[in-house]
Amino acid sequence: MNQVKENDTVKVHYTGKLTNGQIFDSSLEREALEVTIGKGMLIPGFENALVDMKVNEKKTVEISKEDAYGEIRKELFHEVSNEQLPPDIKPEIGMGLSSKSSDGREHNFRIVDVKEDHIIVDGNHPLAGQNLVFDLEVVEIK
Repeated sequence: MNQVKENDTVKVHYTGKLTNGQIFDSSLEREALEVTIGKGMLIPGFENALVDMKVNEKKTVEISKEDAYGEIRKELFHEVSNEQLPPDIKPEIGMGLSSKSSDGREHNFRIVDVKEDHIIVDGNHPLAGQNLVFDLEVVEIK
């Protein structure tokens, strides 16, 4: 029976959870995720966990933050004055914002604090700094 290896395109169902069991994403109610192994399309720990799995095999893996979205990086927190915000926005903690850099790339931020004259935004991935648990099932190897 075939096993998943580098450059294989696979379809996989997954459920991603925090270590406390809270589910943050799942493919079970939609089409299985299709990905080519070794192309860097997934977090490293997820991709590495698929290698050597067989069709219909299931497993649960814990992925360290280093092999997921990394540590929380302090340099990705920024202070933004209220004058820099669009006038129709009422900032609230947890609200998402995006901005474009001078080279045209879009950056996503979350508001983590609201002060009288400015806000603090966080540009880290929402799952940065967290170990993650994934239930995996390979449904097809192409």
